[in-house]
Amino acid sequence: MSSFDYDLMVIGAGSGGVRAARMAAAKGVRVAVVEDRYMGGTCVNVGCVPKKLYVYASEYAEHFQQARGFGWQSAPVPFDWPTLRDNKKAEISRLNGIYQRLLEGTGVEVLDGRGRVTGPQEVAVGERRYRCERILIATGGWPVVPDFPGSELALTSNEIFDLETLPERMLIVGGGYIAVEFAGIFHGLGVSTTQLYRGELFLRGFDEQVRRFVADEMVKKGVDLRFNRNVNALEKQADGLILARLDDGSTQVADAVLYATGRAPNTRGLGLEEVGVALDAKGAVQVNEHYQSTVPSIYAIGDVIDRLQLTPMALAEGMVLVDHLYGENQRRTSYELVPTAVFSQPNIGTVGLTEEQACERYSKLDVYTADFRAMKHTLSGSEERTLMKMLVEPESDRVVGVHMVGEHAGEIIQGIAVALKAGATKAVFDSTIGIHPTAAEEFVTMRTPTRSYPAGESAQQ
Repeated sequence: MSSFDYDLMVIGAGSGGVRAARMAAAKGVRVAVVEDRYMGGTCVNVGCVPKKLYVYASEYAEHFQQARGFGWQSAPVPFDWPTLRDNKKAEISRLNGIYQRLLEGTGVEVLDGRGRVTGPQEVAVGERRYRCERILIATGGWPVVPDFPGSELALTSNEIFDLETLPERMLIVGGGYIAVEFAGIFHGLGVSTTQLYRGELFLRGFDEQVRRFVADEMVKKGVDLRFNRNVNALEKQADGLILARLDDGSTQVADAVLYATGRAPNTRGLGLEEVGVALDAKGAVQVNEHYQSTVPSIYAIGDVIDRLQLTPMALAEGMVLVDHLYGENQRRTSYELVPTAVFSQPNIGTVGLTEEQACERYSKLDVYTADFRAMKHTLSGSEERTLMKMLVEPESDRVVGVHMVGEHAGEIIQGIAVALKAGATKAVFDSTIGIHPTAAEEFVTMRTPTRSYPAGESAQQ
């Protein structure tokens, strides 16, 4: 009889942890999951799911306005924040229950409480200690607010979904995709929205042309974007408003300040370093190609290892790990050609290399672009434009990157990602019949490069 209480103890009931636990239990492994906050982790509770619901809500005002060009005449429609907030809460509660039932249905034991690693094969939950053959750390990430005068007045993405009242003025600090998405959400809900970023241009790491295009479109919609700006201090005023003192000497008053300045691996207080698990400078668990830490019995997946912080990647890592430990399929996770979307307004969808990365990797590159006003907006009155971009390595004719800014970008790029994974060439795209009239058909009708790069020449916008 085994001397262990469990074969696998998973700390964290987010997407990756739940998937790994369920898959392992289905193979006959004795599994427990420890969670002290909520089932489903960041994505379900304070990330992807509520954010996308709020994006949907924020788009209606623009839809109502655009409908007039199609003959739908209506007076301005009022928005009720509590209805959105409370309906969102009900949906999240429903999903929490589904995650609980999925675990229980596969025989996983759920332990409520804070898990702490007290030995290479031991986890403490409350006053009780459990012996575990293997431990999986799947605790995700946590929002980080820098320390500065008044930083305690800032909200993070953990709190922003459940505000008691909708602010009239919102200040958003940060330049990543979370900051950009929330700027679109609150602007769409009728909030006067300002986004500050300390750098020259937001969305660092994305294609340069895409970054500039999105910034221009957001400004056209009315979002107040301020680059090369940062907050020195926040001060609570007598009337309850927050005064932000900026590094250029100016001030900004807001009802609420959201800091979306990054997330750190959620490893604090887990006892990992005490048992010999190596962490990097940001607190991420250091793992090998099999997600094994420097302590052989302890593994980690998802945002806590700080590779690609995407829910589908955590799911993929969990499945690969379980197959490695308990199955026969010894595959490895691929971090190449991972499609992603930013639910900004307009949306971004991307897969493969940026133009800048492609120029560094290949001696030659052909860049195909299309920049147009979508057919819908010929009657809607909107001046919003769509950008589509394809990068081709001409010697092999292989498509190495595709990017889109516009309505349904994520939906469109998901399908194109399959083609790139299959090794599609430009000739394959050219021989594919387009669906007319759609925006997506532009990707199979691009015939002449917008620009090309010879050996040694770098990308310039």
